[in-house]
Amino acid sequence: MNRQMREIDVLIRARYSLLYVVSWEERRVLQALREVVVGQDKSFYTWSETMGLQDGTKHIGATPTDARTRDPLHVLDTIRSSHEPAVYVLKDFHVFLNQTYPHASAVIRKLRDLADTLHTAYATVILLSPVLQLPEEMQKDVTVMDYELPGLRELDGLLTRAIDSVRGQEGVEANLSAERREHVLKAALGLTLTEAENVFAKCIVEKGSFDVDLIVAEKQQLIRKSGVLEYFQSSEHVRDIGGMEILKAWLDNRSLAFTEKAQKFGLPAPRGILLLGVQGCGKSLTAKAVAHLWRMPLLRLDVGRIFAGLVGSSEQNMRRAIQMAETISPCVLWLDEIEKGLAGVQSSSIADAGVTARVFATLNTWMQEKTKPVFVVATANDISQLPPELLRKGRFDDIFFVDLPVESERREIFAIHLVKRNRTPEDFDLERLAAESDGFSGAEIEQAVVSGLYTAFEQEREVTTDDMLAALKETVPLSVTMREEIGMVRRWAKGRARPASPHALADVALQEGDGLDGQTTWVSPAVWARPAPPSSAS
Repeated sequence: MNRQMREIDVLIRARYSLLYVVSWEERRVLQALREVVVGQDKSFYTWSETMGLQDGTKHIGATPTDARTRDPLHVLDTIRSSHEPAVYVLKDFHVFLNQTYPHASAVIRKLRDLADTLHTAYATVILLSPVLQLPEEMQKDVTVMDYELPGLRELDGLLTRAIDSVRGQEGVEANLSAERREHVLKAALGLTLTEAENVFAKCIVEKGSFDVDLIVAEKQQLIRKSGVLEYFQSSEHVRDIGGMEILKAWLDNRSLAFTEKAQKFGLPAPRGILLLGVQGCGKSLTAKAVAHLWRMPLLRLDVGRIFAGLVGSSEQNMRRAIQMAETISPCVLWLDEIEKGLAGVQSSSIADAGVTARVFATLNTWMQEKTKPVFVVATANDISQLPPELLRKGRFDDIFFVDLPVESERREIFAIHLVKRNRTPEDFDLERLAAESDGFSGAEIEQAVVSGLYTAFEQEREVTTDDMLAALKETVPLSVTMREEIGMVRRWAKGRARPASPHALADVALQEGDGLDGQTTWVSPAVWARPAPPSSAS
């Protein structure tokens, strides 16, 4: 018996009249309730609009005690007239509590009248539904409980049964090592027992083994239905990131931190990181690579979808996104350009009646108090727009600054993008390309490679070093067009954030009293030497 069912057992024994259990797993909850009721020597009945009132100890689809009980008002009268100690489970009864139902007011009143009668009859009514829809009039009469999804123990039992059912079959790998078994169970967390059973069967049919990647991919269906999160099928590897040796070592060091062995050792699950830095230098790529490295689903929270039009819906959307992320956990939650979504927190009371502030408070509190293994990767380009509360220790494990790549890193980035496009890096003058791309971000280097390929393709020949050099000369990098903004961010990060690369912030010098007014900027001397882009007036 799990924690929620033990609590329901206590509430029934304590003669609570009305309970509301929120769960998608009707079959699982009913089976657990049968065990509870048998232990209390009470009768057990179930009800649905299609089947009416039935003996809950018998097989689903049994003949109803009275066909008239299909009517919600009639079944409440039937329950009230009975004086036997019993537990009644009313399935999807929330539909009749909604004001769109013609007799909703009568149903609500009858339920409230029923509460006192049930208390003296040692009976309990349980409303079982996948959604919580409770009218204001009943909020003091009903005790609401969320029935959690199956944990590792229940999934382990299901996996054992699945393995036993296919053991000995030709072409099926049924023997799992302890480590692989743990990976399979962790991947199945967030699924209902029915969903887990289905995906285990799918693994056997499609792969002939219990495949972690296939199980994780099955969770995409849950994400699509949420409406506020996006599921990313991450194929990026850590090796696709040029430079950032410090950050990559940090991630690799924590790659096993979500295992049961790590928990027994006393290690807490990593909370998350904030990646601050220059645009186009690999922050988003890192978020995708983390998910692939740790073999976790990657969820992207689109703040634009959170702020919906209806009053109160934005806060609800944020809570739903958090709940969905915890359901899918362990997972990586990617908050891209978080400063844009939370930029209006300080003026929220004036601009939007406090909606942004309340949404931020929900996110902030969850990041501080969360216990589920949801690793948050937040990216930001402008630290000045972030609320200071977000930067406090406890929200993130660390804040990393991602700087413009130095020459050795640019050489590595050129090689990465050439390999991605089926070219051999040794066929190109990487030293010259790296030297000529000073001040370029990783994204700008990638575009130089792509531009060189377009030129060569148009002329029906193989791409050369000169093609990419020509593309570099035609490009004014962001480090020139936004030198003041980048300089300000770099000066803020000096001493306040960990460099993602050993070379990051190496040339940033802070003078006494130097502030963030943007008057003095510190970037590579070679970048300063580049001509500024022509003004629109010229």
